[in-house]
Amino acid sequence: MNPIVSKSANKPGGRPPAAAELSPEGVLAAALPGGGQRPVYAFEPLPAGALVPGIVDPNLREPEAVAAAIRSAFGQVSPRTRAVSLVLPDTVVRVFMLDFDSLSSRAADAYPVLRFRLRKMVPFDVEHAGISYQVLEENKNECRVLAAVIPGPILAEYEAAVRAAGFEPGAVLPSSLAALEAIDSIEAVLAANLSPQALTTSITAGEDLFLYRTLDLPEDPGLRLDEVRRGIAVAAAYFEDKLMSRPSRLHYSGIGGADSFARWIDDPNLTVVDATPRLGMGAATALGNTSMAGVAGALAGAN
Repeated sequence: MNPIVSKSANKPGGRPPAAAELSPEGVLAAALPGGGQRPVYAFEPLPAGALVPGIVDPNLREPEAVAAAIRSAFGQVSPRTRAVSLVLPDTVVRVFMLDFDSLSSRAADAYPVLRFRLRKMVPFDVEHAGISYQVLEENKNECRVLAAVIPGPILAEYEAAVRAAGFEPGAVLPSSLAALEAIDSIEAVLAANLSPQALTTSITAGEDLFLYRTLDLPEDPGLRLDEVRRGIAVAAAYFEDKLMSRPSRLHYSGIGGADSFARWIDDPNLTVVDATPRLGMGAATALGNTSMAGVAGALAGAN
């Protein structure tokens, strides 16, 4: 999956060889040193309340602190370019699978059609929103499209913070779609991404996406746990319905790790694995409590 919601990322040549995932907990940065070397990572925590993701109110309550964290995290990984990919919380970006009878191959003609369709689907101004799309399936009878949309003022906030840190925003992706690109599997994939605010479940098979669903979670711990378990059960049932087989493995990204999430959902029929390998204990502590799948996936399409 490769939807991007930043106009600057539509230029040819692939995504930048550096990426950062922004979350309320902090900034996780990664860069490819070049020469076939593995990515290097760094994490810079944010003050509580500095970043509050959403689509209505301003997200960056302390923009200077966020810019400083971006600058510090990238300073530790020494990116080769000023252009960087930006991975944002799932609750900031709305993702839809849309069906059309046909859709023009010319982006200039396709975008007005997408904006018209999305106008009644999102509670914000679509005309000034950041939108990108990817054709999932197309034949003479139908065209199925994956579209990502983010409120214009919210996108501008994040891009301004990147520029204030001394870098230029390239591709902009929601966390779960970025994480999907980090999963190396020839089989159909059931994936879940948990943040303090939401649970996103998705199902992919090859380049096709069958499910992408983000659930806002209640603050009450008991209700939250029930909602997460219900969300995973619904996704597993949808997997079985669409692919005619029950999933045996769930690829996990987000807070904590596969082991803790497996204890949370308590489903003996699902083996939970990390979407990307987690680093050793010392490195993991330095990188905070978040998954590296988002930035790893953002780098998967890098130059």
